[in-house]
Amino acid sequence: MSIANVVRDAADKYGPSVAVEDNERSLTFSELSDRVHQLAVGLDNFGVSRGGTVLVLLPNSVASVEVDLALTVGGYVRVALNPRVGERDWARIEQDCAPRALIFDPRVEGAADFASRSTAKAVIAAHHSNNARTTLEEVIADAPVGVSPRTPDPASLCALHYSSGTTGVPKGAQRSHTNRLASLRAMREHVLEDSLDGPEPSVFIHAGPVIHTSGLFVLPFLEAGGRQVLLDHPRPEDMIDAIETHGGTHTALVPTVVARLLDFDDVQLGPMRRLRMLAYAGAPMPVEHLRQAYHRITPNLVQYYGMVEAIPPLTVLSAADHRRGVAEDADVLSSVGKPCEGVEIEFRDSGQTVPDGLIGELVVSGPSVSPGYHNAETRTDLGKSHDKGLLHSGDLGFRATNGYVHLTGRSKDMIITGGYNVYPREVEEEISAIPGINDVVVIGLPDPLWGQRIVAAYTVESTSTIDEPSALAECRRRLPDFKRPKSVHHVDELPLTPLGKIDRVGATRLLEQLTQKATG
Repeated sequence: MSIANVVRDAADKYGPSVAVEDNERSLTFSELSDRVHQLAVGLDNFGVSRGGTVLVLLPNSVASVEVDLALTVGGYVRVALNPRVGERDWARIEQDCAPRALIFDPRVEGAADFASRSTAKAVIAAHHSNNARTTLEEVIADAPVGVSPRTPDPASLCALHYSSGTTGVPKGAQRSHTNRLASLRAMREHVLEDSLDGPEPSVFIHAGPVIHTSGLFVLPFLEAGGRQVLLDHPRPEDMIDAIETHGGTHTALVPTVVARLLDFDDVQLGPMRRLRMLAYAGAPMPVEHLRQAYHRITPNLVQYYGMVEAIPPLTVLSAADHRRGVAEDADVLSSVGKPCEGVEIEFRDSGQTVPDGLIGELVVSGPSVSPGYHNAETRTDLGKSHDKGLLHSGDLGFRATNGYVHLTGRSKDMIITGGYNVYPREVEEEISAIPGINDVVVIGLPDPLWGQRIVAAYTVESTSTIDEPSALAECRRRLPDFKRPKSVHHVDELPLTPLGKIDRVGATRLLEQLTQKATG
């Protein structure tokens, strides 16, 4: 099995049907396959040899899908740049990976200037640009006809996925063809399950970045003959409209977006109830938000967990699990589900496996685990470690006796106050359950008496009138004394990463400022 086979087989089975579309154009399965294979062989004409690294700076679009598939089919190593992080991080990543080529969209803010300074030998624009030697269309048109690239070795790399190290300098996790095919199988068998079977055609709405978690659905939907609609940074209301307009049946969101959807009334959320699957990933979702989403948006919720160093899904909390959790066993909703087939997970403390129910560091192995980091020998800030096929994740948690995996937080985020270990997630869960409270983040700040003191920032629903004294009183009622925040702060919004997750570094700075202001 190879990704080239997935693309070709989809063209053979579903040829004239629309495979992908954005607000400018669409491609059928046949057109997509032809363009992907022409681009895969055409890049060689521009000095990009097999195995070469290619930077990609594209928004959610048809081009982003065809470029991703072409690079994978052709045996190149894709490095996707997030359009929202800006030139400083783009330049750092370019310096680290030394790309042979850059493919960019000049309409992305700052992209043309970045391209003009790029060190890549081949600079290719998705649309005409004075900063590029050629365009994607020209590369495809100039490609030799009837030539197919050799199928890459499964162990070879297909991508570097960058995230920030503990110093804030981007680090590149290697991803192999084996990793990506393992994800395809697990997405098909554990996340999508039978949701693709329905009276209407399956339509996936890419509301999140296709270079991130939403992109995990590209191959499964190609394989199944589903249509994919790409939205570029939609607002929640735009996403609801797109589901109604395009007949969306599936989508994937980060929990912060789900929380924003809950601010809409039931009439506005009406189109969402047609979804046969709403997947969420990237961060924990408070149990109270899950209950509301189940009843008000769709009961067809699916959670999957993974990381850049171990391609998702590693574990899945299925739609059936959500039904069980809402109806009879709420503890299930606070988990990340059970491991997928082929994924081995254990929890360790001081190098020893701990029994079920006890907290340890999550250690994972299997075909989903990255081979390692790019330039790992030069880095001291990687955060996670690879050892003989084992990935020590830095995530803390435990396996319950019923087999469900629970995460309590990151080891670096754990708060030690008065000699007690407090995991931010368990405090955030309790605060999120207070009526009227929306997003919340809990951190530990230095304290001369307690070592660290617990502080929290939260946002509220649009109709909420809860104030800080009331929120603090509720915390005191719901939490034991050593887990209670010393202060809580109502804010209009919490700092988010470019991928929509709560930015704990930014939240720490914010809470430091709010605490200093409150204490004079």
